[in-house]
Amino acid sequence: MLRWNSTGIIIAGIGGSPGSNASQFQTPVDIALGSSNTFYIIDYLNHRVQYWKIGNLSGTTVAGQASASAGTTAAYLTYPTGLYVDSNDNIYVSDSGNNCVQLWNNGTSVGTMVAGTGVPGSANNQLRNPYGIVQDPSTKTLYIADYNNHRVMSYTEGASMGTMVAGSNRSGTSNIELYNPVGIYLDSFTNSLVIANFGAHNIVRWVLGASSWTLVAGNITGSSGNSSTTLYSPTGVTLDPMGNVYVADALNSRIQFFMSGQSEGTTIIGITNTSGSSSTQLSVPYTVRLDSQLNLYVVDMGYNRILKFLRY
Repeated sequence: MLRWNSTGIIIAGIGGSPGSNASQFQTPVDIALGSSNTFYIIDYLNHRVQYWKIGNLSGTTVAGQASASAGTTAAYLTYPTGLYVDSNDNIYVSDSGNNCVQLWNNGTSVGTMVAGTGVPGSANNQLRNPYGIVQDPSTKTLYIADYNNHRVMSYTEGASMGTMVAGSNRSGTSNIELYNPVGIYLDSFTNSLVIANFGAHNIVRWVLGASSWTLVAGNITGSSGNSSTTLYSPTGVTLDPMGNVYVADALNSRIQFFMSGQSEGTTIIGITNTSGSSSTQLSVPYTVRLDSQLNLYVVDMGYNRILKFLRY
C-alpha cells in the first residue's frame, strides 16, 4: 500500500516569502537529496545552489554566490535550472543563462564547464538553456534536457561533444519530437529516459538508442487538461523501485501518481487546479523526489518553499 500524509511539512523556506538571505529562496526549481537528512536546492532567481540540513532554518551556498549575484565567470551561475549530486557530493548544475553545465567539486568555490560552450546554439557541443540533468553512476555519462533545442543530449565523461539521444532539434508533439523538455529520470531497469515533456503536456519514455518515444502519462496529442488522464505543463518526474511514476503537474498545482503501466493518475498531493499556501496545497510544484523510505519531497516554486510528505 502506497499512501502519503496529504499535509506537508515545510523543511525549507518557512514563511514562503521570496528573498535572498540564507533562510529564503526566490523561485526554487530543483532538489537533490543528500546523505544524513541533507538536500541541495536550485535557487533560480538567486543564481545559486543552497545546501540544507533538515531541521535547520537556513542553508549554505555551495555553488554560485551567496549574495545572489549572477555572472559568467567560474564562480558564478546565471539562472540555474537543474541539479545532480553524485555519491561524492560533487554538484552538477545546469547553468541555463550561461548555456552550459557546470561541475562544482565537493568543497570548491568555482565550477568547471563540462557540457556546452557558454554560447547558445544547436551544434553537438552546444546547449540552449539546459534544464534537467541526470548522470548514469556506472558510466558517468550525463544526460541533459536541452530545453530550447527540444532534445536530450548525452555527454560521456570528459567529452566536449555531446550526442543527441532524444528529440530532433525542433519542437513538436509527434513521437519523434520533444517540446521544451524539463525534468528527466534515468530508468536503468529499462535503459530509458523518462522525460517531462513540458510544452506537450505529457510524460514520455525514450529508450536509449530508439528513434521515438512511447507515452507514459498525459495526452498523446500534446493537449493540456486537468482530468485524471491529462496534465498541464509537467515539469518534474521520478519513479519508485516498482516502476510507479510521480509527476509534478505544475500548472494543475498537484502531484500525480501513475501506477506502473497505467494511464490514469491519482492526485496524491495538492488540490487539482487550486493553488494555495496551506500545508495541503501547492502552487506550481516544480520537482518531486523520493527518499529510500518513499517519503515525497516537493519543490513548491510558487511559494518559495520545500515540503516533505510522509509515507505511512
